[in-house]
Amino acid sequence: MNCKLISPAVTILPTSPFFSPLPLSSSSGFLRKATKRLFCIVKFQAFSSMTAEESGGNVKQQLSEVFKKSLKTTVPSEADVQPLIAICNADFGDYQCNNAMGLYGKIRGTMPEFKNPRSVGEAIMKNLPESEMIESCSVAGPGFVNVVLSKTWLAKSIQKMLTEGIQTWAPKLSIKRAVVDFSSPNIAKEMHVGHLRSTIIGDTLAQMLEFSGVEVLRRNHVGDWGTQFGMLIEFLYEQFPKWEDDNEIPIKDLEAFYKQSKKRFDDDAIFKERAQKAVVSLQGGEPKYRKAWDQICEISRREFQKVYERLGVHIEEKGESFYNPFIPKVLETLRNKGLIEESEGAQVIHIQGKKIPLIVVKRDGGFNYASTDLTALWYRLNEEKTEWIVYVTDVGQREHFEMFFHAAKLAGWLPGDDNAYPKVSHVGFGLVLGEDGKRFRTRSSEVVRLVDLLDEAKVRSKQALIERGKAAEWTEEELEQTAEAVGYGAVKYADLKNNRLTNYTFNFDQMLNDKGNTAVYLLYAHARICSIIKKSGKDIEELKKGGELILDHADERALGVHLLKFSEIVEDACSSLLPNVLCEYLYGLSEYFTKFYSNCQVNGSAEETSRLLLCEATAVVMRKCFELLGIIPVYKI
Repeated sequence: MNCKLISPAVTILPTSPFFSPLPLSSSSGFLRKATKRLFCIVKFQAFSSMTAEESGGNVKQQLSEVFKKSLKTTVPSEADVQPLIAICNADFGDYQCNNAMGLYGKIRGTMPEFKNPRSVGEAIMKNLPESEMIESCSVAGPGFVNVVLSKTWLAKSIQKMLTEGIQTWAPKLSIKRAVVDFSSPNIAKEMHVGHLRSTIIGDTLAQMLEFSGVEVLRRNHVGDWGTQFGMLIEFLYEQFPKWEDDNEIPIKDLEAFYKQSKKRFDDDAIFKERAQKAVVSLQGGEPKYRKAWDQICEISRREFQKVYERLGVHIEEKGESFYNPFIPKVLETLRNKGLIEESEGAQVIHIQGKKIPLIVVKRDGGFNYASTDLTALWYRLNEEKTEWIVYVTDVGQREHFEMFFHAAKLAGWLPGDDNAYPKVSHVGFGLVLGEDGKRFRTRSSEVVRLVDLLDEAKVRSKQALIERGKAAEWTEEELEQTAEAVGYGAVKYADLKNNRLTNYTFNFDQMLNDKGNTAVYLLYAHARICSIIKKSGKDIEELKKGGELILDHADERALGVHLLKFSEIVEDACSSLLPNVLCEYLYGLSEYFTKFYSNCQVNGSAEETSRLLLCEATAVVMRKCFELLGIIPVYKI
């Protein structure tokens, strides 16, 4: 979790469900003077002993355990005070404990030994137990306790990760099972650029949760049920009486037929009646219509899979049709709770604060998105026993989710506290825009097919490699694999590096630029690290067993500190459901490494073994970041 320094040693923490910013009552001028006048550094004196291994967890969690003991000693009257640990500006240390101001407000007048917040901070520092984690500490401003981590402990922690694996740095979340509902295209329609964000954001959230020890049910809630299938099947039988014998209907033709059937449905009352009867036949399980529906779904699945294979996304389909048999039972449960009422021929649930009720049964007796989504939620909570259900859709569906989440709370399925489990979260995202600032479309104003977009990224990536002379150096297979990794990775990263709530402009030239905050730059940076290790001629696995990592140079230490922040960054990205948090960390890691490599000779230096280990640790963390973002690393360039 990044902190923004607004004056020396004063931080504002970003809001999250688990963290609240501290009130700042003092002026920045006062803090500057106070910091300059009173800033001091002290070595820790033994109070009690605790090793980092005993407390476990990421750096913040381990520091929290250390400070918890001090807080208990400093203010014994305040039970269960949770340490407020945050990353701080590197000029003042590595981390801060920000409890002093809040505590002073509580104990003011009851503990006369504390004259102001700073005196509380000084007491917190004085009462800290000895810890191998901490080199030194300082108090700044109104009681902010700055911590400088021990470079010996940093080196030891990184070396342990190298020998035991990056999984030892995985966050440990409190939940066991979650659903991530993402991608969710409609059957009989092609996947287009509008599905890109849901698919890759959802996959990254699933990857991060899985890395954190959560069993994730990756759900593709495809639109595969409803009136549209009655009209499409009826139209196909009308136009092509033997259409079901043709197993090669292209998806683009199927989508064109869908549009034509929709027009007929809207304009032709007789066709509309036949289509509605077809829906009844389909829902009743009539073999002819069921077979037609199965075939339409299979045609679509084959096309969807082309996209998922290119993106390297694994997802399990449980579409609207899966939940349809459960809807009557779920609605009956809601009726018995007195939540469903009749309104103008429809059945609705009234939501406080909303002008329009949540319709769960339409006037014609049909079910809709709300009835299906409520049923899916009921199933996921009761049958699949999930603790967290995450829905990844565009921000335009926010109100729908707010209403059906509220209905679930009224039913008693969810707690009133949004941070209590089981919980639900709508992960909204903005639009993909073209250069004209409008929705990204082709020159003919058609929606961009996702397959075409990804293939274009690969083609452009391959051309760039050819222009760099790689066609003469590499095999055709190496060229193809690298073009895919870079091309697809560029598209993913360009999306994920943005805060998902914002729109972003799709631009191939920017995405495939090898400079700046792009996947290409980061992939090349990883390849360069691998090249450094390879050129040394040393066996890195042997160095892990017998070599020693030392962080004496300032840039070595800065890189080491950033590496140790990996676990808490992943945890923050999980809790906030913001993949861009991980992207920012990854780009920062490449910048720290560049500075280290520019100022610290690796191969041929007296510190070669140690620095090669630091190179390897950086490469290992970069590869895990790539994996979580769904990007395939490249090892040479």
